[in-house]
Amino acid sequence: MKILVLNAGSSSLKYQLISMPEWDVLSKWLVDKIAIEGTVIKHVWKEGKVEIAGNLENHSVALKKVLELLVDPTHWVLTSLEEIDAAGHRVVHGWEHFVNSSKIDDHAKIKIDELSELAPLHNPANLMGIYAVEEVLPNIPNIAVFDTSFHQTMEPSAYMYSIPYKYYEKYKVRRYGFHGTSHKYVSHRAAEMLDKDIKDMNIIVCHVGNGASVSAIKGGKVVDTSMGFTPLEGLTMGTRSGDLDPAIVAFLMRKENMTIEDIDHMLNKQSGVLGISGVSSDMRDIEDGHIAGKVQETLALEIYVNKIVKYIGSYTAILNWCDAVVLTAGTLENSAYIRKMIADKLTWLGIFLDESKNDFRWEERIISTPESKSVLMVVPTNEEYMIAKETYDLLK
Repeated sequence: MKILVLNAGSSSLKYQLISMPEWDVLSKWLVDKIAIEGTVIKHVWKEGKVEIAGNLENHSVALKKVLELLVDPTHWVLTSLEEIDAAGHRVVHGWEHFVNSSKIDDHAKIKIDELSELAPLHNPANLMGIYAVEEVLPNIPNIAVFDTSFHQTMEPSAYMYSIPYKYYEKYKVRRYGFHGTSHKYVSHRAAEMLDKDIKDMNIIVCHVGNGASVSAIKGGKVVDTSMGFTPLEGLTMGTRSGDLDPAIVAFLMRKENMTIEDIDHMLNKQSGVLGISGVSSDMRDIEDGHIAGKVQETLALEIYVNKIVKYIGSYTAILNWCDAVVLTAGTLENSAYIRKMIADKLTWLGIFLDESKNDFRWEERIISTPESKSVLMVVPTNEEYMIAKETYDLLK
């Protein structure tokens, strides 16, 4: 079964064409700057790669261009678009309505659109990808794989907020958690690497990129996670504040005459390491500034690392023990420097970094010493594989 995996952003489309169940990646690509001057398509297949510049006005046009590349005789990926059997879509927020992956029908599209209120940066873009496939490939099934689904095993004691219960009853205000597709893949892959049954393991996964979250996983099921009702809660992120005393909102509204929209923009777009450093939301810039001794970048990085370690500590307590701490996503897959900063604060957990194993990027690797009581490891995330697997399993 050949499955087209889509991860649509507001101005981008990430794709992989995967043959299942053997998980053979036939092609992958990124279309960047859709509806913006200077669109770029980066298309990679087994025998080569190509980069094409041009202007593409919307996601449907972008998808059509990519599909043309798939059947281009110079690439030999597909002989016909009829070889594509299904499309699997990443959708960020599924609320309590979608506790598992789901076939996309008219009702599902309506619900995903309604949930855009809770994930305004993501769900609308995810819908763009769905509509684009329906227009260009109208005869194939579409499957939605939700970031929130994997976290639906949490107990009420973990997902409820300490506000009047009526708001849960009326609006389902509760913790949902995000990056679930990544947390699921990484935790299962970590168990495989350690040759253990995930049902017998306590694992803490740290998914840290521009967006970031930590999850506590016991026996393959999430018992707690750092992101909440929206992807704003939890760790300090690139532009998002993470945890915040809610009284600050009312205080700033009074002092600065800010509106709710101003506050929302500030917390999501102007905070995090960008807000602290005043320089950048890119952790490479923050790391370089810290190494150069710059004060604000150093403060931003210390806050960033301390919040990660704080969640690891609290989740170890909730799990009563941690067999493995797994690092994943853009920042922690790439930065040996930040991995070391985290590891140096985990000696209380019996984790000791083997620095000779820590100098790498984008690899699966155990980086703690053999004597460590808990394992510290890096597992590059593969959300596309999980989306393909969920799509294959559901259709099978």
